Amino acid sequence: MGKKLLVYLVDGTEYGPRTIEIGNWVGRAVYCNRASINQVLTRKEAARPGIYIFKSSPSNISFNERIYIGEAEVVCARVKQQMLDPKKDFEELVFFTSKDDFLTKAHIKYLEARLISEAHEAKSAEITNGTKPSLPMLHEAEVSDLEYFIDQIKLILPLMGFKFLLPLVIKDKVEQLTNEYNSMDIYHIKSPSFRANMYQTAQGFVILKGSQAKITVGLALSETYKALRTKLIDQRLLVPKDGYLIFTKDTIFSSPTAAANVVLGRQTPGPITWLNRDNKTLKEILQSQ
Repeated sequence: MGKKLLVYLVDGTEYGPRTIEIGNWVGRAVYCNRASINQVLTRKEAARPGIYIFKSSPSNISFNERIYIGEAEVVCARVKQQMLDPKKDFEELVFFTSKDDFLTKAHIKYLEARLISEAHEAKSAEITNGTKPSLPMLHEAEVSDLEYFIDQIKLILPLMGFKFLLPLVIKDKVEQLTNEYNSMDIYHIKSPSFRANMYQTAQGFVILKGSQAKITVGLALSETYKALRTKLIDQRLLVPKDGYLIFTKDTIFSSPTAAANVVLGRQTPGPITWLNRDNKTLKEILQSQ
């Protein structure tokens, strides 16, 4: 089922602050870059309890973004305080509040703890929070409402360019998905010297746990894919074993070419590198659909 999002450009420009709402959801998101921070902090939403997220350039080239997640009973006051801390320097801000009095102090602490935990599990960004706060004790009905709130946050964040909750790995174990694998195409790498398997989901192109990748990297491999390999090695999603790099979890890639380049360590077009069980290329399968 689809979702209707209302995005309002506060000053009518594509790069200025904006607010985001979803249907009957009680929450509201507010986004801005650093240059328009003062314009946003005077809005009524910023005077409410909420969750705020800073985004900046990463200090580690293995990541695309650097993230800090915080909570505050008054978002604008806390953000202003954080702006005085050189360690909290940021380029973009998004915060989430409620359009009514739904969010309490316990609620925002729950949201903060869950988002920090999800961010670390996703392994997609450099997370600068020094601690992982514990979850407050809440009634199960409150937890259900807050988990729905988090689901809406997850929908909105990528639209604002915050991709730290998009996972690098599939949480489900291979054994739990055996029946699904029987009904979908599993692709293998076009190479006689080692084994790598991939399948496609709505999340992306997933290389299966236990697949092998070459240790060596060709000179022509782009810096983007070199950085991606480094990231996977740093996250222990690729580990050396028996002369290969082995995937320790089902790992998500944005394209079949990205998956193939990381596996082979060289430039290669993914759609003709991955073959299904009938040795048809991914390109042939897509053309026949």
